[in-house]
Amino acid sequence: MADDSLARVRHLTFDIFGTVLDLTGSLAPPAGEFLAAHGSQMTGEAFYAEWRARQRIEQYQDNLLMLGHSGYLETCRRAFVYCLKNHEISYTDDAVEEFMQVYRHLQPYDDALEGLRALGERYRLVALSNGEQSYLEELLGNNVPIAFDAIISVDQVGAFKPAPGIYRKAIQRLRCEPGEVMMVAAHSFDILGAQACGFRAAYVNRYRLPTEDSEYQPDIIVDDFVELAERLLA
Repeated sequence: MADDSLARVRHLTFDIFGTVLDLTGSLAPPAGEFLAAHGSQMTGEAFYAEWRARQRIEQYQDNLLMLGHSGYLETCRRAFVYCLKNHEISYTDDAVEEFMQVYRHLQPYDDALEGLRALGERYRLVALSNGEQSYLEELLGNNVPIAFDAIISVDQVGAFKPAPGIYRKAIQRLRCEPGEVMMVAAHSFDILGAQACGFRAAYVNRYRLPTEDSEYQPDIIVDDFVELAERLLA
């Protein structure tokens, strides 16, 4: 490994939605079709950007209110409906329910598959995700041809990342020390949460966004999974 300070890392935990899976590429086109069918001229790309931002708010509210964990797919649905209302787009509950089936068809980034295959030769690969356990198992099994050593859902702690419980649960499940795990994510809040719990971290900066204004900064910053594999396997 190029960086000797990371020599203890044996497990790589991966954010899935937006890091391994291409949400914009998978969801913006069908969103555009839905909008056009419901009389809107808004593009799917513009709508998805707002929808994704709102979904994060739904997750944070879910954590803060502590009224019971709603689940990833429910926060996605709530955010979708919120954005439809925000743009005064007419819809029916049945149409929304039918549309939400697109989440069964999310596709991975090509570089994620290439990088994961290479990294799996040295590290244990672990999905650490906001998705529901059964949904993750079905989605990854059908759409991501990579053998993960474990799939760990926030369902196990009842709170979305970056709540510390999910990172601590991963340590418990993997039976290791925090410094033996590296979180890999394209979202800086996930990096922050993991490092606050003692993980090492690699920021896959797909979206060309800054890191958090915090004492916690990624150990590695790369553009994609191919570069990540090159850095860790050098």
